Amino acid sequence: MATKFSLFRPLTLPVFTFYSPPRTAAKRIFSPLLSYATTTALSFSTLPYGPSLQKGHSPFPLESLKYQTGENVESFDEAAFTRVFDISALRVPSEICATLENRLRGHLLNWPRVKNIARVPGDEIDDQLKTILPNSDHGAGAEAETEELVALNRRIYGKAEGDGEPLNEVLYRDKLARTFNSRGYAKFRNLAKISRPKMKKKRDGGEKRGVKGVGRNEVALVEVIENEEESDGEDFSRLLGEEFGRRPKWRGSTRLLLLDEQYANKKIEELPEAIKVVFQEHGYECRRSAFELVKCKLTLFYDYWQLNEVLEALLPKDMITPSAFETVGHIAHLNLRDEHLQYKKLIAKVVLDKNRPKIQTVVNKVDAIHNDFRIMQLEVLAGNNSLVTTVVENGLRFHVDLAAVYWNSRLATERQRLLSCFTHRDVVCDVFSGVGPIAISAAKKVKYVYANDLNPCAVEYLERNCVLNKLERKIEVYNMDGRRFIETVFASQRTRSITQVVMNLPKDAAEFLDAFRGVFQGHGPSKEYTMPRIHVYGFSKAEDPEFEFHERIRIALSEVAFDVDMHRVRVVAPGKWMLCASFVLPERVAYSKSGRNL
Repeated sequence: MATKFSLFRPLTLPVFTFYSPPRTAAKRIFSPLLSYATTTALSFSTLPYGPSLQKGHSPFPLESLKYQTGENVESFDEAAFTRVFDISALRVPSEICATLENRLRGHLLNWPRVKNIARVPGDEIDDQLKTILPNSDHGAGAEAETEELVALNRRIYGKAEGDGEPLNEVLYRDKLARTFNSRGYAKFRNLAKISRPKMKKKRDGGEKRGVKGVGRNEVALVEVIENEEESDGEDFSRLLGEEFGRRPKWRGSTRLLLLDEQYANKKIEELPEAIKVVFQEHGYECRRSAFELVKCKLTLFYDYWQLNEVLEALLPKDMITPSAFETVGHIAHLNLRDEHLQYKKLIAKVVLDKNRPKIQTVVNKVDAIHNDFRIMQLEVLAGNNSLVTTVVENGLRFHVDLAAVYWNSRLATERQRLLSCFTHRDVVCDVFSGVGPIAISAAKKVKYVYANDLNPCAVEYLERNCVLNKLERKIEVYNMDGRRFIETVFASQRTRSITQVVMNLPKDAAEFLDAFRGVFQGHGPSKEYTMPRIHVYGFSKAEDPEFEFHERIRIALSEVAFDVDMHRVRVVAPGKWMLCASFVLPERVAYSKSGRNL
């Protein structure tokens, strides 16, 4: 018999404690469950509505839960996050289950990721058998019931095929064997189906639990708590007569409608009027089908709880939960704070568990970018060690190696905004292209693209991505310094038609603007040359970031009078903005090497 639990009992939950090295004071860092020191019982009135790790109880004894100790915690027992809740449910016939769910939706459990309807294994019945089973509840009479029993017997003993009903697989196989033994041959109805039945797929879910009255998925388990007289040994009620007996356990195809948590352990008289009316309408309509109030146990496993809920339980109480991360293909890129580094392995394991199979690797940025190639120093915390992945953006695929090139998925919206400024007549010059997120996306829309990057690995992946997306004929790739690249492409006769220039290197892009001074020197003003529109990115920590970035652009170009459109991209750090300045290159800058002095 399933043990009955009360939701209002004091929680006796395990406490996990980890200790740092002896040189520091012992510190409690892992307390996923409430402490035994809780002196008062927790009720639903003191906790928020819905499931919580602070509610319910653990089905495992304290001594069976394992835990890790040490400075760098890498694992924990997932069973510690199993929670059992006592609830009530309406056991109803499957035919009216959907109708009752819509009618009683406001009184049902309505917990996230938990269905209000649970199946009860053992109560299912094949739809074809419903038509031949005797059903005296419908008022058919004894004569009709006798005819149904005769038809059932004919089917069981293999005599129903002449009535136009095909034999089931077992009886048909037996008939073929008898025919072959007597005649030496047999005509098969479907040889492939008989000889090679479909194999059931094995599910990776650990040990299978053979619990009676259970409906389970990957995150939750619903178990019907049977009454003592129904689960204590064999059933001898029929030997004592019908007045002492009880209804048989099987009541046809039934479902469980899980009621709200506040109705747990309540009787029918204590339920709302809406549920009472349903009982009056359907409770005694049919004798064989069940319609009753039953007690259930709802078990939520580790897979049910979300990332932030698990981390809040694992990390110290006063620590900010690092639940946000950047996704690059199959890689989750974390930017952990110094206070999180002690628990980095623990955080990475939870991130990997809660985002499989999409995420297969979890990395953390070790240090800021200090090299000219914009390569991030990354540490693999969990999963496989491969940093080569494929990113899909704007309908295009990009091969990326985070160990050798730079990629930022958070700029996808900004790249899309920039691409919306281009037309099919534009010729784009991408000075710091990387692996080509802007250059290749622009090549689908514009006339031609000139792409450049200083990092040879990025150029290699750029060429690879051009071929991958079948745009190699519309992109010309360079591996040069940004300033030299600008001078080269604008000096070429074939590149005089450049209309858009993208300089996406926020740290240093503004310092490369001096390369545009005198870019058309030696050539008088002519309609042949179109002044390109430049989009330059930069960081600013000033109180007025737009004004400060505008000043840097004016100093780099040695020009004062020109209009600049400023756009705030995002906040990259407290008080630090990433900006995009867009302006048309002034003719006085393009035709004069010295420019106009400030």
